[in-house]
Amino acid sequence: MVSLINTIDTGHEDMIHNAVLDYYGMHLATCSSDGSVKIFDVKNRNQVLVADLKGHQGPVWQVAWAHPKFGNILASCSYDRKVIVWKEGGANDWTKLYEYSNHDSSVNSVAFAPSEYGLMLACGSSDGSISILTCNTEYGVWDCKKIPNAHTIGCNAVTWCPSTVPEPAFDQKSSTRSAGIKRLASGGCDNCVKIWREESDRWVEESRLEAHSDWVRDVAWAPSIGLPRSQIASASQDRHVIIWNSTDFTTWSPTILHTFDDVVWSVSWSMTGNILAVTGGDNKVTLWKENNENQWTCINDDASVAGGQQSEQRTL
Repeated sequence: MVSLINTIDTGHEDMIHNAVLDYYGMHLATCSSDGSVKIFDVKNRNQVLVADLKGHQGPVWQVAWAHPKFGNILASCSYDRKVIVWKEGGANDWTKLYEYSNHDSSVNSVAFAPSEYGLMLACGSSDGSISILTCNTEYGVWDCKKIPNAHTIGCNAVTWCPSTVPEPAFDQKSSTRSAGIKRLASGGCDNCVKIWREESDRWVEESRLEAHSDWVRDVAWAPSIGLPRSQIASASQDRHVIIWNSTDFTTWSPTILHTFDDVVWSVSWSMTGNILAVTGGDNKVTLWKENNENQWTCINDDASVAGGQQSEQRTL
């Protein structure tokens, strides 16, 4: 049984494009076409506005929380071509930590890398490129690497592969620890999902996943729960959600989760990776679960939850 826990009146003056809980589920960040980012304390089912961040000059498409080991850090991206990284200093005292403005068009997606890799942020833009921002937390200096022409016409979404780096508490041979291979996936206006792998000081295309017939609007790499496989969900304007499975990062097998009644805007995995949430132009949030026969079934069908989120396209 799926039930509505809480409804939050954000006070945004225009459409809300994204809402994300932090690592502990204590704070909610929202962003809107009104150009603002808001942070709410949502402990004990309450809602208290603790920050109203104004730094963008256009609709803000997405927000992303960094791992709390780096402090309370939030990234936002906007139609104004900028990415802003915000940090909480004192209690509820949020300031701009870093601003990145090296894209030529709208920045549509931001995603922090697994914390084992340090403070890293991927940014996907309508100019077709992906930027990888890395912060030297000791000196507060940011470095940028760019994947040019990642997607023809534009990149709509980025997501990181879970880390394969062992946790220090479980790895007694820390001196021989592998740094792990960094990977991320992206979706774009070329109808493709692409897998990127870091090699030395650059990012190379490792796989190109082609099964959608229209723009890919979102991609989400499932959390790792110890299974010997990788799983990616992609959502498209072709009304399909596709689940991609691989055991070697080389061969990816697609399974169509469902054909929806309208454009699919967003996909999001539960923390355990066994439930997928899907939202789209049908104004519904649906939750999907895979059974032992590798079949996906809808475990809810709640038309009252989505409220028209993301019902307008991002402008290139």
